[in-house]
Amino acid sequence: MRLPEEATVVHTGCGTSFHAAQTGGSAVQALEAVLDPPRADIMVCVSHEGETELTIEAERAFGGDVWLVTGRPDSPLAELCDEVIVCTPAIERSWCHTASYTCAVAAIQSLHGEEISELPAVVETALTQDVEPFDEQRVLVVGAGRDWPTAQEAALKLREGAWVDASAFETETILHGHLAAVDENVRAYVLQGEGRAAERAADVVAALDKLGCPVELVQTRHPVVDIVRFQLLTLAVAEARGIDPDPIRRTPGSKWADAAGSAYPG
Repeated sequence: MRLPEEATVVHTGCGTSFHAAQTGGSAVQALEAVLDPPRADIMVCVSHEGETELTIEAERAFGGDVWLVTGRPDSPLAELCDEVIVCTPAIERSWCHTASYTCAVAAIQSLHGEEISELPAVVETALTQDVEPFDEQRVLVVGAGRDWPTAQEAALKLREGAWVDASAFETETILHGHLAAVDENVRAYVLQGEGRAAERAADVVAALDKLGCPVELVQTRHPVVDIVRFQLLTLAVAEARGIDPDPIRRTPGSKWADAAGSAYPG
């Protein structure tokens, strides 16, 4: 399946699904799509289980055709959509979604006509890399352009799975004021990108290094591949700290489950 080349397409979702949606190009948060429905021919909704309340509301508010990238062919959202693309072999047990993210990104790329046949082998290789945990509790992940969704998803995984105070910053944004809260107690990962983005990434690395911040420049290749490093990093940090990453802290009876209004079933 391919999106019509002549169509104006917008993408939407919540949380991890919104980060995946951004890799398709034009994207809006589901709540923003409810408040101000985007003007487009097709809206691509991303929802792994097809039950996200705000994404369902966004579908209902939109005036054009709606396609769904999901892990379930039968869901409340699937029933509303014009096309349903099931991109995962099963619903993930872990609430710290990883495979569903890479599958959604790959599906979106394919819908836009990108060749994705090489991705499985490249991801297999990426899964073999050695990733060491860190001790810092505050982390920055920086990226721009195609790497911006990866930065956001990387920060979310570290927060969900390892309970780290991780924040994503657009490359240019961090250089304008945000450095004031950075010191040697903060760890940073800067996604390199290409062209002008790579030049500014180098400037960010230099600035953070002057502040004594442990910083790593991370080479990037493709959003499906680049996120794997941070998924492995989340696992490494969680294991080092004795954390189970799957419930994203929402074990039954916990205040996090109460705050979110949902408890991990196990």
